[in-house]
Amino acid sequence: MFDQIVTYLEGIDPILAALYASLFTWILTATGASLVFLFKGMNRALLDGMLGFTGGVMVAASFWSLLAPGIEMSPGEGFVKVMPAAIGFGLGAFFIFGLDKVLPHLHINFRQEEAEGIKTPWHRTTLLVLAITLHNIPEGLAVGVLFGGVAAGLPEASIAGAVVLAMGIGIQNFPEGLAVSMPMRRQGASKFKSFWYGQLSAIVEPIAAVIGAVAVTFFTPILPYALAFAAGAMIFVVIEEVIPETQRDKYTDIATMGFIGGFIVMMSLDVALG
Repeated sequence: MFDQIVTYLEGIDPILAALYASLFTWILTATGASLVFLFKGMNRALLDGMLGFTGGVMVAASFWSLLAPGIEMSPGEGFVKVMPAAIGFGLGAFFIFGLDKVLPHLHINFRQEEAEGIKTPWHRTTLLVLAITLHNIPEGLAVGVLFGGVAAGLPEASIAGAVVLAMGIGIQNFPEGLAVSMPMRRQGASKFKSFWYGQLSAIVEPIAAVIGAVAVTFFTPILPYALAFAAGAMIFVVIEEVIPETQRDKYTDIATMGFIGGFIVMMSLDVALG
């Protein structure tokens, strides 16, 4: 099945392939959000474990799918070779840092008064969706820049590697959709409204993926920077948002083991298939 998907995507335009792959990650977000039609609540231990899993996948993907290939394709030796990755990584973190300070949002498991960004009277639901949307921007970029590298004809970028990254991000998007829809349902929102906002949080991924793919296609030399940029953005999200969200109750050990599990899954996928 994996080989068939790779073969199909190799036969179409890489930018279109990036769109298809990121639509897959959005579909898994929507699938997770759709569980709100079956359940009204969710065990907090399970939620924290799933969020930990999300963090583990993102950290593993940042290295094996983004930083390592970015360093490998950079010219030169020593500090010269690692410089594009170092610069891109820092810029990616600062990009999300800037959005975090400006975009009004509320992390999962946080109280309304702990909302971040510009102060606004927006409802808790909107702030939750914006928080998950912030998570998804670097994920979409990551998928897009890998497919853009394929379009640019760089040997270090492969369809298989891009598909593996999309698979990993899709897997961890499942609990993200659930993490938005379930709190909304508990607060009294209708099942459809809860689902709608849960899936809406990932709609930014296809947009970011296409932007990343197009940018790299037209400006091939930026690929090492772009890969590291996506990695820096993802790591910032994990440390500043995902991990704190899992450490606010008594299930911190479950969240930590979830993180380890997510890291192992993404590392195994990338090494075995990518």
